[in-house]
Amino acid sequence: MSYKADRTAEDIKRELTVLITQLKDPRLNTSLLTVVRTEVAHDLSSCKVYISSLEGFAQAKAACKVLSEGAKGYLRRELGAKLDLRKAPELRFIPDDSVEKSIAMFQKLYDAEKKDGTV
Repeated sequence: MSYKADRTAEDIKRELTVLITQLKDPRLNTSLLTVVRTEVAHDLSSCKVYISSLEGFAQAKAACKVLSEGAKGYLRRELGAKLDLRKAPELRFIPDDSVEKSIAMFQKLYDAEKKDGTV
């Protein structure tokens, strides 16, 4: 990926994190949503946004559905204005379970240390 696409992906991630927390949709529990990563196409025409929730994968999946159906246009317009992009990329929200997996991994490590008596 090019330097410009990488930089734009990080800018989009930063701005979307702020914009999602400001949404007033009652179906979203925005305090527990996290933008894990963003992947921008080389021509900056589309962007995959990976969303995770501390409440689990089901909540992340529901949040992605709400964001795709109700807030995609608003978020795209705001991104274009804030990042001064000629054409804002098409956003595609994808649920991500990496937070859930990392919590499970840390729990297993903690249990193993507890079993050995080091904790």
